[in-house]
Amino acid sequence: MDTTLESPPSARDATSARHSALRREWHQALVHTDALFALVSHDTLLARPITDRHRLIFYVGHLDAFDWNQLARGVLDVPAFNATFDRLFERGIDPPPGQAPADSPTDWPALAEVRAYVARVRRELDRLWDALPEERLLTALEHRWMHAETLAYLLHALEPECKRAPVRHPPLATLPPPQPGWVRISAGRATLGQSRGAFGWDNEFPRHTRPVDAFELARHKVTNGEYLRFVQDGGPVPPFWQLHDGQWWLRRMFDTVPLPLHEPVYLTHRQAAHYASRVGARLPTEAEWQLAAYRAARSYPWGDDVPAALANCANADFADWNLVPVNAHPRGATPEGVQQMLGNGWEWTATPFAGFDGFAPRPYYPGYSADFFDGEHFVLKGASPRTAARLARPSFRNWFRHDYPYAYATARLARG
Repeated sequence: MDTTLESPPSARDATSARHSALRREWHQALVHTDALFALVSHDTLLARPITDRHRLIFYVGHLDAFDWNQLARGVLDVPAFNATFDRLFERGIDPPPGQAPADSPTDWPALAEVRAYVARVRRELDRLWDALPEERLLTALEHRWMHAETLAYLLHALEPECKRAPVRHPPLATLPPPQPGWVRISAGRATLGQSRGAFGWDNEFPRHTRPVDAFELARHKVTNGEYLRFVQDGGPVPPFWQLHDGQWWLRRMFDTVPLPLHEPVYLTHRQAAHYASRVGARLPTEAEWQLAAYRAARSYPWGDDVPAALANCANADFADWNLVPVNAHPRGATPEGVQQMLGNGWEWTATPFAGFDGFAPRPYYPGYSADFFDGEHFVLKGASPRTAARLARPSFRNWFRHDYPYAYATARLARG
């Protein structure tokens, strides 16, 4: 009997295996974002669904221009083959209200030229993949997964008839109405940030803890039905609601339906804070939210077990285009009983977006976070139905301007 032990894989073999896994995920992400652009006609790609964002054609080129500029040029100093497109599609915009771009469709290159540029970038990166450092590959990959969600915001702003609806998921079985309630969160230390040596964006570092006093957190996100009473009393109307013949409807990605009262309400930070104040509550701070979701450094709000599919416990990772009731996915509740802290909509916090003590921007992407440390952007935690699983980690921080009306952003109340 041969008892010779096999040697452990070398560091080179382990790196090669990780690169191969990242390449497979990169190809999956390419397919996913290409499918998003395929939801609309070629002519519609010249539209600007959101006034203060680029036309859709910019994003057709942007995702691959980012990859090229960060990887081929930024790491390996490969000569540009189309320097004009490298610059044109390099970076998106987030202008203050009233400062929208003024370009016209004719200012943009032909779609065929953009697609040819994209195809060549992909061929070149496939060839260069194994020579690229893992951190930079992850930067490009996560950037694309983020845009898989932000592209959904842009497409959502188009009228339903402008989009080709994919195959629908069957609706969930009818659930009983959610029972509002509060869960007491005992005092503790919230762990924020990413571990040294693990991948994360600059605003996720450094990892640290913060003391948090005891408080109460709502068991569920704020529902459309709860917010409807606020609107009936004169409160501001959420961005995705429409009034037809005296009845409120919800504008979803591919249709408009009577307002689902038991689903969470999408709203701006300003609206969420106003509503919370009106009902005698407040939004949780980032540290409070983190303690409630990830006490004892658990990997998921429901514990440390990794589900076979994230959809078993959360409406995330592209599980659906639409929301589900706030009491769906009970397996995803925290041990203390707070439901849907991951999935079914990002949750606003009361914390302005800023760097942690010791924040340092990445030399190769210095403006990723620091450009938004302005007191007008606020941290969101959790995930939406269109958030990739890779981004559903405890340390990940999302942010939007306090009055940005397009994000899949929800609210959960706190008090005490």
